[in-house]
Amino acid sequence: MLNTLSPLAEDLAGQSYPYPDYFQTQRRLRSLIDGYLAVEKLQDRLEDLPLQFENPQPRPWKPIDWQAINRNQIIGIDAEIFLSILVGAMDTEAPIRGYTQTSRQYLEKLHPQMARFVGGIVGQNDNLLELGLWEKEERQHTPALIKVYTQLTGEKITPKHRTVRGYLPTDDPYEDLYRHGLHRIATEYGATCLYLWLMAHTTGPLHDVLEELAQDEINHMTKFWGFGVWAFPDTGLMRIGRTLIKTRSQNYQRNNLMRTLRRMMGTLNWNSWTLTNKATLIFTFSYAMRRLWIWNNTLTPEYLQDLFGISE
Repeated sequence: MLNTLSPLAEDLAGQSYPYPDYFQTQRRLRSLIDGYLAVEKLQDRLEDLPLQFENPQPRPWKPIDWQAINRNQIIGIDAEIFLSILVGAMDTEAPIRGYTQTSRQYLEKLHPQMARFVGGIVGQNDNLLELGLWEKEERQHTPALIKVYTQLTGEKITPKHRTVRGYLPTDDPYEDLYRHGLHRIATEYGATCLYLWLMAHTTGPLHDVLEELAQDEINHMTKFWGFGVWAFPDTGLMRIGRTLIKTRSQNYQRNNLMRTLRRMMGTLNWNSWTLTNKATLIFTFSYAMRRLWIWNNTLTPEYLQDLFGISE
């Protein structure tokens, strides 16, 4: 099927091209990252967190014309590679209950309000009495990705069942939460970058779906990041790097950043990507981190204390 997009067409990423080169894609990515990771927008998402502690309300999605999604809306990437990325994303998103309950367990003794935000309320015998807001928002992602895949292929698909690493406490709950929280922020950052990158490679209703996914990931990443800076004010780049890279112990295959990265690249069919696709994703990660670090520098102790109180 021929791609009939006009070179002059515009979408949320700016000017759209039927066959974009590296620099045209980079221009679209800059536009998206500058817009969605602007300091004022990140501040708004973080300042929303105390409100959600008091009265959790899921972020509504805008209406999507699902039936209008088609392969002509994929730009700058082979359609089969795009579909394999969708499959990898849905397989990763699917076990959301495992993610939320693991995070809740790490949080509940130290920060019960945040534990409720991510994992809800659990009664006796581990019965879930109330869904966490994080789960309410994230559980929309896998069905949305399945719907997109079906619309693009005409085929039904079932995500692979993936086991999530559960709650593994030590005798230091503070360090346990720090380690878990860093990995949680890293995965939310990775999802943010992936969906922004996919936005740059789509237009039309397909573009609109990916925008909603990206906005959810940005929202959650921002809340976890800002809350983490407040909860661990004594952290620094060296400690962050050591924690992400090393495993917890010699005799347990605990996740570290490099292992997680290798698994994710395999899930997303990285080896089949073109050099341009790989280069633009790397650009997305680096440019997004630059924008996030500008925002991070606004997270002063005084500002965070006003939001969350005095960190213990």
